[in-house]
Amino acid sequence: MNMDIASDEMTLFRDMARRAFEQEIGPHFETWEENHLVPREFWNTLGAAGLLCPDVDEAYGGAGTAPHVTLMLIEELSRMGFGGIATGYGIHSNIVAPYISRHGTDEQKQQWLPKMVSGEAFGALAMTEPGAGSDVQGIRTSAVRDGDEWILNGSKIFITNGIHADIVVVAAITDPGKGAKGTSLFLVDTTLPGFEKSRKIEKIGQHTSDTAQLFFQDVRLPANALLGEENRGFVIMMEELPRERLGIAAQAVGAAEGALDITVDYVKERKAFGQSIGEFQNTRFKLADVKTQIGLNRALYEQCADEYAQDALTADKAAMLKLASCEMQCSTIDDCLQLFGGYGYTVEYPISRFYTDARIQRIYGGSSEIMRELVARTMLGR
Repeated sequence: MNMDIASDEMTLFRDMARRAFEQEIGPHFETWEENHLVPREFWNTLGAAGLLCPDVDEAYGGAGTAPHVTLMLIEELSRMGFGGIATGYGIHSNIVAPYISRHGTDEQKQQWLPKMVSGEAFGALAMTEPGAGSDVQGIRTSAVRDGDEWILNGSKIFITNGIHADIVVVAAITDPGKGAKGTSLFLVDTTLPGFEKSRKIEKIGQHTSDTAQLFFQDVRLPANALLGEENRGFVIMMEELPRERLGIAAQAVGAAEGALDITVDYVKERKAFGQSIGEFQNTRFKLADVKTQIGLNRALYEQCADEYAQDALTADKAAMLKLASCEMQCSTIDDCLQLFGGYGYTVEYPISRFYTDARIQRIYGGSSEIMRELVARTMLGR
């Protein structure tokens, strides 16, 4: 589906979503930022409004839309300056739900997807470990078969939605002698005995994105907790990474556009040396460069979104998009903040939150350095 085909429908959905976000997030956002946590019931509210997992099939409670709608919602949250919420939303709707939709059994889909659409079940993805960040082949968490069950042991760190999660997709070693080829994925119900969450991990930005360390101590999983085939977890993760990186690019482009909007408003009003800052050539040229960089990245992002919808987005192109868009986000928002002068460094002005929320984008979902290596391999091999 090309984004232009249903542009009228997309515009209506975008306007509806923006009004809902203004109403349900706007009045409370500063308090949530100060508390470093969004209330759990907020996700139920989004579910009741039909804003969670819109591209889940109608048979499981979703709207059956194209992936573009989910990506658009991530864009809007990011553009409005709700960066932490955009990240939590992306994990739930753009990553966990597609994992289950694309690789789950009908029983697993029936069990979890309707609850994810309604907000009754909130999702998290647990790959990263204290000793394995971008290197997912370094996973140590293990799952050992015991009759008709699996016994899960290990820990995960920096898990977005970890505090509120009801369902977690966990990567674990099921065949220790095979490395990445011995990795499997499991759907872990967080109410199971032996599952524990740490206190919130405090971060320099994205305070409304709850982040936790997860612990698994002899967690007994039923046989039907296995997601996809045994020992095929690494392959599934590689297949799903393009969509994850597409969602991160949606955040990058949306947030950069939001930062530019508030900067343009500010430089028109702010006076210095008897004129508005927007009349200085330096300001005009800087903002022209920012707009150009955003436009170039949006073009690549929209092209990749269309390719993903046609199942044609390659891993290396998704890596290029993730690298380019996140580097752009950080550099353009830095340029915008500079135009606010000292005010830009205060929490009173939203540009500072755009700035701190952006920094993690170059790290999670595969760091910029890893993205460069992935792209280089397509030209130079390993």
